[in-house]
Amino acid sequence: MDLTEGVGESSSPPRSFGSFSNYDVRKDVFNRLIVCGNEEAVCNPDFREQLDAHFNRLPASYGLDVNMDRVEDVLLHQNLLALAKDPEKRPVYHIRFMENICTSPDGTEDQQYINVISSPRPSLDADNEGVVPSHKRIKDSAIDFEPCSKLGDLNLDVRKDTNDLEERYLTDQFSGRQETLNIHEVIFSTVDKPKLLSQLSALLSDIGLNIREAHVFSTTDGYSLDVFVVDGWPVEDTDGLYKATEKAIARSEGSWSGSSNSRPAVEKALAAQTISGDWEIERKILKIGERIACGSCGDLYRGVYLGQDVAVKILRSEHLNDALEDEFAQEVAILREVQHRNVVRFIGACTKPPHLCIVTEYMPGGSLYDYLHKNHNVLKLSQLLRFAIDVCKGMEYLHQNNIIHRDLKTANLLMDTQKVIKVADFGVARFQSEGGIMTAETGTYRWMAPEVINHQQYDQKADVFSFAIVLWELVTAKVPYDNMTPLQAALGVRQGLRPDLPENAHPKLLDLMQRCWEGVPNKRPSFSDIELELEALVHEVQETSGAVNGK
Repeated sequence: MDLTEGVGESSSPPRSFGSFSNYDVRKDVFNRLIVCGNEEAVCNPDFREQLDAHFNRLPASYGLDVNMDRVEDVLLHQNLLALAKDPEKRPVYHIRFMENICTSPDGTEDQQYINVISSPRPSLDADNEGVVPSHKRIKDSAIDFEPCSKLGDLNLDVRKDTNDLEERYLTDQFSGRQETLNIHEVIFSTVDKPKLLSQLSALLSDIGLNIREAHVFSTTDGYSLDVFVVDGWPVEDTDGLYKATEKAIARSEGSWSGSSNSRPAVEKALAAQTISGDWEIERKILKIGERIACGSCGDLYRGVYLGQDVAVKILRSEHLNDALEDEFAQEVAILREVQHRNVVRFIGACTKPPHLCIVTEYMPGGSLYDYLHKNHNVLKLSQLLRFAIDVCKGMEYLHQNNIIHRDLKTANLLMDTQKVIKVADFGVARFQSEGGIMTAETGTYRWMAPEVINHQQYDQKADVFSFAIVLWELVTAKVPYDNMTPLQAALGVRQGLRPDLPENAHPKLLDLMQRCWEGVPNKRPSFSDIELELEALVHEVQETSGAVNGK
């Protein structure tokens, strides 16, 4: 399992679909539609070409997982993706009832459900198929979809902790009754973007649904096809579920376009500062060396500028759009404002499109993530505390300057030759004083605070939660939730899941850790308080060590 998390991790990478075996899948789908008398397949002379184009848009795994006894599902998916091209209809969604299952008092499920899911059910009359859009949704069609077992199911088992569900479960458990769960399928199609899968899962959980499976595909032209199998809706009928989904989408309407609406704030932040030649870098005198790391929209290189080693973050010109340029402008505006021993030093930037790049000091020690997990370094308590205090000092400085980092994690904590830790990567950082309510999900799943995952209002205390996970890493030298996918971890955190407390750790560190990852943000300490506690612990450890050595 790849435990690192990059941008767009919620989506399958687009791949070509051209091998001989996959071509046979398309041919079989076409032939079966002809045999069953599908009107479009029979009468439309361009149908085969359109079918091939549909498969070519999707990754190879989509074709491999087509259920040949239910080929009409391909048409449903094709129609969903077509409707998603209309901005007024996004996100398009389709809901239908699948099965109901019984759970025993011990929580086990009726095995019959598994047999039903894995064995094909007879297809319904093809004359009844179709997709009818209505106010951003698609009403139930007669096409009966079966999730395919070959897909990369997440098998999530984290249920929204609503009081009525919990009370019903406890009542049934003690009375010896079985609980009936209604299984529904929800398909979304919209513009693909980073963190889309988590946004959709948060939406479903807000409705009260438990995600049992998630099947995710990205098209080569930037759209998504996300299939969820869920339980938790009390009735088989889908009308109420459609309405609940519609309301949940309306509450987060502005986040579906895939673009940023923060340009006025960015322009204001930049306009407030006089453009000066002392930080605007001429690209021709910047020497670019080896690539250090790569991301979805840009790459990090080692370079040389005016004789000094630097790190150069270069945005790929083919990915430039308004949202990315806004993010770039925000990062430059923030870096120009900060100067601290424990924050990576800004040297300059090239701000003339299409050659956008940010130049910072080069950190030869690499990231704290690599130091812990790739180099397998287990920290002594004294070194652990020094690292933690460095992080606290850097974060306290940022918060004092009304900056929220929003992606604090060990991969964004860099080390110099003296092993001094510096906070880096301000790509999603924001000035808190800009006004407005921060609710957008940003950051990295394993380190993300529950209020951010839940798309609730948040502030600087979200960084404190992320620090708690960093502190846990320093103590354990392990990746948080290493037995889970990032999405499973995120869904668990929003329901109260936290990493297992490490054994043999200093009790004061364990206490601090737990207070920093409190579910209620106001209960978490500030970085100034955290630093004081850690400094006191350093003195305590030194005194204890001195007393032992004195004996």
